[in-house]
Parts: sequence; C-alpha cells; structure tokens
Amino acid sequence: MTADPRKIGIGVVAGVLAAFAGLLVEMDLTMAVVLALLVFGRIAFADDARVRLAMLAGLLLWVLVLPLFHDPAGGFIDTAVLALAYSVMGLGLNIIVGFAGLLDLGYVAFFALGALAAGWFMSNFFSGTNGGDGLHVLVSGVAAELPGLHFNFLFVVVVAVIVCTIAGMLIGLPTLRLRGDYIAIVTLAFGEIIGRVVINGDDLPFGLPQVTKGRQGITPIDKIDLPLLAPFEALNLRPWFWAALVLLLAVLFVNYRLRDSRLGRAWIALREDEVAASSMGVPVVRTKLLAYGTGAAFGGIAGAFLASLLNTVNADQFQFYFSVFVLSMVILGGLGSIEGVLLGGVVLTYINFRLIPGLSDLPASIGLDFDTTQLNYGIFGFLLVIMMVMRPEGLIPERRRRLELREGIGVGTTAGVGGPGDEKVVEVRG
Repeated sequence: MTADPRKIGIGVVAGVLAAFAGLLVEMDLTMAVVLALLVFGRIAFADDARVRLAMLAGLLLWVLVLPLFHDPAGGFIDTAVLALAYSVMGLGLNIIVGFAGLLDLGYVAFFALGALAAGWFMSNFFSGTNGGDGLHVLVSGVAAELPGLHFNFLFVVVVAVIVCTIAGMLIGLPTLRLRGDYIAIVTLAFGEIIGRVVINGDDLPFGLPQVTKGRQGITPIDKIDLPLLAPFEALNLRPWFWAALVLLLAVLFVNYRLRDSRLGRAWIALREDEVAASSMGVPVVRTKLLAYGTGAAFGGIAGAFLASLLNTVNADQFQFYFSVFVLSMVILGGLGSIEGVLLGGVVLTYINFRLIPGLSDLPASIGLDFDTTQLNYGIFGFLLVIMMVMRPEGLIPERRRRLELREGIGVGTTAGVGGPGDEKVVEVRG
C-alpha cells in the first residue's frame, strides 16, 4: 500500500484542520484526534479501495459513538442533532438544484409542511377529536392520555412525505416552461405563500377551518416514541442524535441510488442542456416533477423531526432566510455533490449556532455596539462570495463539475463551442 507524497501532505493538513475545527466547537479531544486520523487516511490513500472502505467504516463507527463522549444535554450534541437534520434538508435541495439544475428559493415551504404534519398528528391541535378523549396510535407515556391526535412518529413521517411530495409536484407545474431566474421567482413566491398561510392559518376566510395557530404556534409537540423504545426526552439528546443519524443514512442511501439510476442521469442531462435532453427522449415534465417531489419529501422528513425536537411549530421558523441557509449548504459543499452537501450542512450549522453566538462579546470589546448574531446572513453571504472566487465548484466538488470548472472539459468541448484545443469551427448554412 503506497501513497502519493502530495496526497500525504494534503491529508496531514486536512487532518490537522479537522481536529482543530473539532476542538473549536468543543468536541472531545479523543474524538477530534480520531477524526483527524480518519480524514488523513481517506485523503492520503484515496486510490486504495480497501483503505477507502476501511475509512468509511471507521467514520460510521466514529459517528455512532460520538454522543457517548459528550454531555447528553450539552451544546455540542444539540448542535450536532441540528446539523444532521439540516443535512437531510440539504440533500433534498441538492436533488432539485444540484442534480436537476432547478433553482429553488422556496424550500422552507417543505420544512413548514413537514412540521405542520407533526403539529397536526402529534399534539392537541385537534383537541375535540373523539369527544375530547383524543385518538392515540402506537404511542405511550403522557402522550397516550392527552386530547387531540397522537400518532407514532413513523406514521407522521409517512404523512409528511406524502404531503410534501404532492406539494413539490404542485410547485413544479407552473415552472415546467420556465428556466433560470424565473424558476427562482416562482419557488420564492410559493415559499412566501406557505409562510403567510402558517401565520394566518388560525383565521382563514370563507369559513375555512383552522390549519395552524398563527403566531401562537402549535405546542407542545409529542416527543418521538419508537416501537420497543422509551419516548425520547428533552434532556437526553443522544437518542435524538441516533434517530437523526438513521434518517440521514437512509436519505444518503436513496441519494446515491438515485444519482446512479436512469432517473439520476436524466436529471443531470436536464441540468446540462434541457433542449438536448428533450431531443434525446428524456421526459422533461415527469423528470422535473420527480425532482421536485423527491427533494420536497426529504424536506418534510426533516421538518417533522425538527418539530418534535424543538417542541413547537411556529411561524417564525419558516422565513425566507431559512431557504437561503439550506441553499448555502448546497453551494458551499458543491452543487450535485452528496459528500459536499454533508460537509456544507455541518460547517454552516456550527457557524450559525456555535461560532457566531460565541463571538457575541467581540464587538463590545473593541467599542462597537451590536450583536454578531445580527450579521449571520451577512457572514454567510461573505462566505459564498469567497467560495465563488476561490473555489466555485465547492468544498467537495462533483467530478463532472470539477472537470468543467478546473480543466475546461464539459459542455463547451462536447457542444463544439470551444475547448482547451484550437479546433477550427466551421459554420454550415443551408
């Protein structure tokens, strides 16, 4: 087993940076060192399939035991759970934006619909159900005695997937003939419409029933109650971490299978050139709608999980900035790159919930009167600008995109509109 000295050097630097970043967010020292070794092995011996498999197995084991080395109610695990849930959303948006090339600025709508599914079926929102006694399905503990609808979390996930898939396809219908910025405008409008509905859903016109509780929010939401396990607790975040990890692994499996499937290749063909894909027989309408529906389903899963974790479904959660936050994960990690989106989700979550709040006293120390949390999205914007200048393909770019941006290989060469060579282009007129 040999390794390129250049890759060894890069692996050492990446491992040190990984360990430093772990310690920066208060990760246990032992786990930070193990992470550094895993990163080094993955990069230094990237050409050895057996080492790659060993590093992947080691990383999975590392993630599984990570909560055992930290306070179960501490800030590190709290942020880690959020990072896993947001990564699920990032992977969903990556299907729409990264795979199919459809710019979606209203992804927060699917977070809202997934959370509302939990609010309807895991709370006392419908308190008059069954004469006030409520309806309980496969739940235990306190939830089994409360009024309203109280369904098992697994059932709610299925409901969230169905609702968000339908909503994703509905939003896709008006965009079928649109491209580029026009798709962004329509999806942005859809996200804002859902946000307004959540705010005003307690007082709908024409005698329509309530669908939300407006600014008051739907609270409390039942904790996750899985078969053969005790209901999750707010002060023990380890079960939440493992549940989020299972959701993430399932979404990862689906992402990889979709990327390598016929449908995934159709999405990529649409992203590269819709006209050429259509002329080659790709069903444009069905392919686009499946991209919207699949990506939306993953957003709904994460929304239902976060509703239970945060114990509330509140209109303030579903603002436009959240769509930008998730989109930033995709851009930072690399459009179309599954591993890149994971890294982008983890990095931005820790920046947003740990690094920036940790610097809240810095302005006052130099005589300035403001809070760094007010600059969250200014900082995100600055990071995106730096990424577009320094590394436009993202932290872990997709192979195709890396070749296009770094080596001049891609659409230009294959379409006969220029390339690294000096080929002569001949125009033929008939």
